[in-house]
Amino acid sequence: MPELLVDFITSLDGYAAADGWPGWWGLEGPEYLAWLGAQPEADYTVLMGATTYRVMSGFAAEGEPGTGALAGMSKVVFSTTLSEPLSWANTQLVARDPIEAVREMKEKGSKSMRTIGSLTLCRSLLKAGLVDRFRVVVFPVITGSSGRERIYDGYPDVALDMISSRTFDGRIQLLEYVPTILAGPPGTTL
Repeated sequence: MPELLVDFITSLDGYAAADGWPGWWGLEGPEYLAWLGAQPEADYTVLMGATTYRVMSGFAAEGEPGTGALAGMSKVVFSTTLSEPLSWANTQLVARDPIEAVREMKEKGSKSMRTIGSLTLCRSLLKAGLVDRFRVVVFPVITGSSGRERIYDGYPDVALDMISSRTFDGRIQLLEYVPTILAGPPGTTL
């Protein structure tokens, strides 16, 4: 069965973005960019929501470093607000419930999937028990006053079993986990 990987880029304090900061908080280094350029999971279908599609397709159109590889990848955007034709190459629009669509893609498809951004989509897929692997790339900044889009707000309690870790450029941490949704904190009865 194809896997679903939730893939986040975050500040140390758990924000997906910050006002006034450039992409990757301006800290992408040569090792990290080389890893992106090697296209990990290049054969996976990239899943995203409308907001992430608008942002990422805009970055790609501007030639933002690290976005070129995404152009050739198969992408699915879940949206009822966008309409075809979509401007970003290799992107399919799906206007139905993403949980049902992803469940069907996992059951009937042969291609693994990964997310990019799309906090609401990722939260919904995790709550539905569809996420097989969780990857977080942590950049060494705290964006307490300018941070926006807190990644984990609204998440259930989740245990994470680490399966891999790596350091890029002596400062950027890549952490990979298998998630298990919990009924509550360990040792409690709900």
